[in-house]
Amino acid sequence: MEFLPFLYPANIKGQSGIGNNTREFGQPKEMTLDFDRMNTVFRRLALEAGDRIMEIYGRDDFQVKTKSDDSPVTIADEAADAIITAGLQKAFPDIVLVTEEQAESHSAKADKFIIVDPLDGTKEFIKRRGDFTVNIAYVENGTPIRGVVYAPARGRLFYTDANGQTVEETGDFPKDNPGPVSPVSVSKPDNDALLVVASKSHRDQATDDYIGKYKVTDSKSAGSSLKFCLVATGEADLYPRVGRTMEWDTAAGHAVLAGAGGQVVRFDDHTPLLYGKEGYANPFFIAYAPGVDLKPA
Repeated sequence: MEFLPFLYPANIKGQSGIGNNTREFGQPKEMTLDFDRMNTVFRRLALEAGDRIMEIYGRDDFQVKTKSDDSPVTIADEAADAIITAGLQKAFPDIVLVTEEQAESHSAKADKFIIVDPLDGTKEFIKRRGDFTVNIAYVENGTPIRGVVYAPARGRLFYTDANGQTVEETGDFPKDNPGPVSPVSVSKPDNDALLVVASKSHRDQATDDYIGKYKVTDSKSAGSSLKFCLVATGEADLYPRVGRTMEWDTAAGHAVLAGAGGQVVRFDDHTPLLYGKEGYANPFFIAYAPGVDLKPA
């Protein structure tokens, strides 16, 4: 399947491979996106990247390196990023692309951009615990409005459809044609018996202290952006994150949750979590199903 580029008005080009709607060059004329086509491309690239990740995951050993921020990176991160980047640059040459594994993209600024974490949950991958995901999202005016989250080791695939509704696909995930899909929706939470999910690799006392402010009937741990998806499907009501994340870690999961009726807000003042921030760094945040009585920080 060949990805053909969208056609946009002629405009000044930005840096190579990044696109042309950066603030440094002014905003282009209004673009009309074909979201059905965008979803098709996002889904296929996530599946292709997932196949490559699982090929490496199945090896007896693989190289692990340390990045400048002391976070781990594997050849699976890099291979998945190469697949996704090539596909996105071919399909969307005029949309800014920000990806975790390409530091030069982290200085790009745009009101409309695609943001990628090719392998979220690298620690889960290294420890062979399965909770890792491929994440691709489209952000417009600070809000992730389309996204795909694929957990290849778990066999779970979530994405927003052309109308922005989140669905979960089941079956064998053929590349060219989606299998059966079911709309997903957040729960109607019971504040006397909440279901909470928190980070598997980064859970700490501050997280437990905040969870302790709620009446919780069940608490579980999960890795990567799967936590957003568990709230989206009603398998959890609340996901607080009292720790460091970057926008590529959260954008696709945020889009999936929003398309299922959920919300993501800042931990400090409960205002919406926005994207395109300086350095693409997030503050602490809370993802939840509306109806949860949020507690102060």
